[in-house]
Amino acid sequence: MNDNKKLLKKLARQEEDLQFTRFTSESALKIGLSLIEKAKKDNKKIAIDITRCGHQLFHYAFDGTSPDNDQWIIRKNRVVNRFHKSSLHIGILLLDEDRTIEEKSFVDSFEYSAHGGAFPIIIKDTGIIGTITVSGLAQEEDHNMVVTAIEDYLQKELRESKNG
Repeated sequence: MNDNKKLLKKLARQEEDLQFTRFTSESALKIGLSLIEKAKKDNKKIAIDITRCGHQLFHYAFDGTSPDNDQWIIRKNRVVNRFHKSSLHIGILLLDEDRTIEEKSFVDSFEYSAHGGAFPIIIKDTGIIGTITVSGLAQEEDHNMVVTAIEDYLQKELRESKNG
């Protein structure tokens, strides 16, 4: 099995495992603030966006980012909303098939960016309702920041419900 296939399996597992039972504005705030905290600690200059059903619940851009980061967010989010997978998942799938997004899906790469950083907000037994996105780092680092923030949030929610 090649490295792309292994990564695709890992990405599919993340999408299967990192699902919410509910997602509120408070959820967006907690995840967004945790991303800010992590970026400050690691001295990373990123833009963060959390959108639910087309409604932007959280957005923050560090000094040192630019409107270009916001455009990357929009383009990555379009990939998640169209293909129902993380933007990195689609990017690696295309790489593995040696195809561009235009060739495979007949969409414009100026409108859709299959680069890591956008992850679907998935509600168990419902489906995708939004996106959590980071822009400003290498694509796998953008992706990993989002995944780690979701993992931490879900683990904390689980602990609180058990202690509840």
